[in-house]
Amino acid sequence: MTLHIDTASYNNLDIEAQTDGVWVVTLNRAAKRNALDIDTIEELVRFFSDAPRAGVRAVVLAGAGDHFCAGLDLIEHHDADRSPADFMHVCLRWHEAFNKMEYGGVPVIAALQGAVVGGGLELASAAHIRVMDHSAYFALPEGQRGLFTGGGATIRVADLVGKARMIDMMLTGRVYQGQQAVDLGLAQYIVDGPVFDAAHEIARKTAQNLPLTNFAICSAISHMQNMSALDAAYAEAVVAGVVNTQPDARDRLAAFADKSAARVRPNS
Repeated sequence: MTLHIDTASYNNLDIEAQTDGVWVVTLNRAAKRNALDIDTIEELVRFFSDAPRAGVRAVVLAGAGDHFCAGLDLIEHHDADRSPADFMHVCLRWHEAFNKMEYGGVPVIAALQGAVVGGGLELASAAHIRVMDHSAYFALPEGQRGLFTGGGATIRVADLVGKARMIDMMLTGRVYQGQQAVDLGLAQYIVDGPVFDAAHEIARKTAQNLPLTNFAICSAISHMQNMSALDAAYAEAVVAGVVNTQPDARDRLAAFADKSAARVRPNS
């Protein structure tokens, strides 16, 4: 039975299902540069928990207005005056949301523009594919604000750019933009036109893959990265055994065998 997602029950996320299996999830706090308060985090947890069981084939994650996400809602954080234990539990909810994205098995394509800063970079790094335009800029300004990352930057951002670069970003507030950001791995694509359109086209393409194959790509690889090489090799063999013999793949394999399927060609 397919789970139903009640899009009207979300306040901080604007959620729209497309006819091609792509769902568009937009952070809808433009006046706050889409800063992440606890209510937005809880909505992210809920949506990405339900998405794999609701027939979602791919997700475009975007921000309303001119910015993707400026990170933690510092006004909420200041006004809440949380205890260490309280903020630890806030961080754990952030981890829950981002883990649901990374390990949920549904391709998440982030459309990045303007600020991708602090917790916004942590959010973007949990997506499987990141597409940026020339307005996007990346930073971890926690060091200058008396803070420390709490949403997985030490895991995901360090994995993207390396430990030394992440430490530099936090200590100095260094900002990356343009092709340099792509070269460092902060995004995989940079586009001249509308970033949402480019992200949606990639999402549409991934949505045409078989769901079980996408699940393996968008979940198993991350799990295997956490294993020893020996354990990862075993897990890879098991996942390949399941995915590569799925009945839904027979028609695609037959099309390859009779040469009716498209062949891999270099870009012209």
